[in-house]
Amino acid sequence: MAPARHNLGTVVAFEFVRTIKKRGFAIATLAIPVLLILVFALVYASNASSKDSAEAQKSAQFAFTYSDASGIIMAPGAKVAGGTYTDNPAAAIEAVRNGTSEAYFQFPTDPTKEPVKVYGADKGMFENGKYEAVAKQLLEASAQYQVGSPQLTAALTGKVKFDSETFKDGQSAAGIGGVIPPMLFLVVFYISMILLSNQMLNSTLEEKENRVTEMILTTLNPTTLITGKIISLFAVGLVQILVFLAPVGLAYLFFRDSLALPDLNLSSLVFEPGPMITGALLLLGGFTVFTGVLVAIGAIMPTAKEAGTIFGPLMAMMFIPFYTFSLVISNPGALIVQVFTYFPLTAPVTALLRNAFGTLSSVEATIVIVELLVVGALIIRLAVHLFRYGSIEYGRKLSIAGTFRRNDLAAR
Repeated sequence: MAPARHNLGTVVAFEFVRTIKKRGFAIATLAIPVLLILVFALVYASNASSKDSAEAQKSAQFAFTYSDASGIIMAPGAKVAGGTYTDNPAAAIEAVRNGTSEAYFQFPTDPTKEPVKVYGADKGMFENGKYEAVAKQLLEASAQYQVGSPQLTAALTGKVKFDSETFKDGQSAAGIGGVIPPMLFLVVFYISMILLSNQMLNSTLEEKENRVTEMILTTLNPTTLITGKIISLFAVGLVQILVFLAPVGLAYLFFRDSLALPDLNLSSLVFEPGPMITGALLLLGGFTVFTGVLVAIGAIMPTAKEAGTIFGPLMAMMFIPFYTFSLVISNPGALIVQVFTYFPLTAPVTALLRNAFGTLSSVEATIVIVELLVVGALIIRLAVHLFRYGSIEYGRKLSIAGTFRRNDLAAR
C-alpha cells in the first residue's frame, strides 16, 4: 500500500504542477480576472462621470411651455418649475422645432388612456431624459396636491412596500433566503465543469497522443494514474475559481458604492442543514459521473479532435434541464421532470434545482445521490479498464466490447 500511496502523491503533484506551469493555463486563468478589472475600472470611471452629470442636471433649470387638457396640473407648481402655460400646441411644437423654446409638454384629457407628449431640443441621449422626468414629476406633484394625502398618493401609484412572511410546519419559511445557499452548489457545479471538463478530457488523451502511456503504465497502476489525474484537476479547478472570484470579492468589499454593485443582505440567507448537505452530496455525485464519462471518452478516442464530437453533446446535457425550469419549480411530478431527475447526465442539475427550491423530497434525494455515486464509481472503473487497453490504440477508436474479450482471453 505504501508504494501505491507514494505513486498517487507523485501523480497528483506532477499533474498539478505540469498544468499550472503551462503558458496557456496562465493566460486562460488570468484573462478573465484582468478583463473583470478592466471592466470594473471602466464602470468606476463611467459612474463617476454619470454621477457628476446627474448632479449637474439636478441643479439645472430650463424653461418649458405646457398645455393641460386634464386640469390636473397646478399652475403655481408649474411656474416654479419653469413652465409657462400655452393654449396653442401647434405654435409650441413649432417653437421647439425651430429652437426658440427648449421644451413643450402636452398633457391629454385622460393621462390614463392617452400618453403625455413631450417635445424637447436634442441635448444628447442621456440628457434628453430630463424632459420626460420633469413632466412626470410635475404630473405626480399636481396629482398629490389635489388628493391632499401623501399616503393615498403612495397607495394609488404603487409605491407602498410590502413585507411578507410565510410559514411551513409551524415555522417561519426561509423564502428566497433559503433558496440561494443551496443554489450555490449548482453554480459551483457549472463553474467546475466548465473549467475542468476540457482538461479532464485531454488529461488521458495527452499521453496517448504523445505515445508515452506504455512507459507510464509499466510503473503505475491505471487506477492510481486516473485517480491522481482527477485529484490534481480538481485542485487546479479550485485555484482557477479562487483567481476568478478574487477581483469580484475585492470590488465588492472596497468599491461597491463606486461600481453601483447591489447591496447583499447576507443576514437574510438561511443555511438549512438538510438542503446544504443534500446539495453537497449531489455536487459530489454529479462531479463523479461527469468525470468518469470524460475520462472514458478520452480512453476510447484516439485524438482530441475526435473526442470533441462527443464532448459537445455531453456538455449540452448539463443545460437541457433549464428548458423545463418552470416545470421543475411548479410541477416536479411531471414526467419529463422525473426523467431528468433520475437520468444520470441530467440528474445533477435537475436535482440541485429541485433541492434549492424545496421540491426534492428526502427519499428522492437519497435515491439520486446513491444513483450518482454508484454510477459514477462504475463509470470511473470502466474508464480505468478502457484506459488500460486504449492507451495502445493510437490510430483508431477503441472497441469497448473488444476490451472485455481481451480480458476474458487473458483470464483463460
